[in-house]
Amino acid sequence: MHSKPDSASSLRVPATAGTRTPSPPAGEGHEPPAPTLARVITVATVVYYAAIVVLNVLWSKAESGEVLVCVACVAVLFVVQLLHVSPRARRWPMRRRCATLTVQAVLTYLPFLLFGVNWGTMAGPLAGSLLLLLPGRFAWPLYGLIAGSMVAVTVSSGLDWVMVSYMTAGSMMAGLIIYGMARLSDLIAEVHASRAEMARMAVTEERLRFARDLHDLLGYSLSAITLKSELTYRLVATRPDRAREEIASVLEVSRQALADVRLVASGYRDMSLEAEAESAAAILAAADIRAETAVSCGRLHPVTDTVLATALREGVTNILRHSKAQTCLISVSVEEETVRLRLVNDGVAGQRPDRSSHSGSGLGNLRTRLTSIGGRVDAGVRGDDRFELVAEAPVHPAVTEKQQQGSTLGAADTARSAA
Repeated sequence: MHSKPDSASSLRVPATAGTRTPSPPAGEGHEPPAPTLARVITVATVVYYAAIVVLNVLWSKAESGEVLVCVACVAVLFVVQLLHVSPRARRWPMRRRCATLTVQAVLTYLPFLLFGVNWGTMAGPLAGSLLLLLPGRFAWPLYGLIAGSMVAVTVSSGLDWVMVSYMTAGSMMAGLIIYGMARLSDLIAEVHASRAEMARMAVTEERLRFARDLHDLLGYSLSAITLKSELTYRLVATRPDRAREEIASVLEVSRQALADVRLVASGYRDMSLEAEAESAAAILAAADIRAETAVSCGRLHPVTDTVLATALREGVTNILRHSKAQTCLISVSVEEETVRLRLVNDGVAGQRPDRSSHSGSGLGNLRTRLTSIGGRVDAGVRGDDRFELVAEAPVHPAVTEKQQQGSTLGAADTARSAA
């Protein structure tokens, strides 16, 4: 069963790469919802036991007046029983539950004076109601008391031990069946609601992933495009050759941004930390920031590589947006089972954190990404008025199923995007 997302939302979320939405089995669309079907079965069970009592009275060749009294009592008990098996009854105040149980008990035991053992199975629904509406410490002793009362009624009617056992066991089993069917109906409804909530949470999670990836990718690319466009504007009159080179670089960055957006839309994005370090050094140089890079990590797990490359992009984006840096150090090292990315820049003296609504959520995104694979991130202004970003990720990350699908299908997705 699939739950339909909230149609009020106008945001369309792309499907994750490598996954397919399973089609419903043939004929499933014509079946009633599971909670409705469970309630119908529960009501049918109550109808069955009510009909058994009426048939017993008719079989005893009772007079027409007695039959009418029997039908009237059964009808009232049927209504009360339907109220007791409904989910709302479990939320009633205790006083109301006790009142309706008292009514059912009176209508259950008074007709014994008129119909005798032919009325016997109606004690079962009362036992089921007690189990449904009362706490266990009260319900089960009362359940045993009803069993004892059935033994007393059948013995006083002169039945042998076989019929006594049959009538008592049948009534008590009726109570357990009604109790079990009502609880099963509740559980089916809860599972149905939980699956709908899980579907809504999955849609929300996918929206957050999509927004997070767009922020991390386009923030860097747009900052680079803006920087290079401003440089081109200054050079176009005095150094047209250099301006053409910068325009070509802008085109390259914009094409990469377009490719990145397509990969985000397809649910997969693969990045290289070494390649991002080279690109970051070039972007910082264009902004007249002297960059020193020391990347010695070798081949990394694709998930670790992508997450740390994203952290580097976010760090460089923050340098371009929020500092007046002149120097920047980018270092990557492997220490035992941890890969550490360190990004340090100056130019933050007197700068205050941007707490406006336009300040973005880059560091929060990084914490989410790194935490999901067993890593961590630490960032802040140090004592020498330098800003330091340290991101650590395990060499062997705690890869989720979705991330593993992205790693295994990355080459094919990239090839399709290039085509």
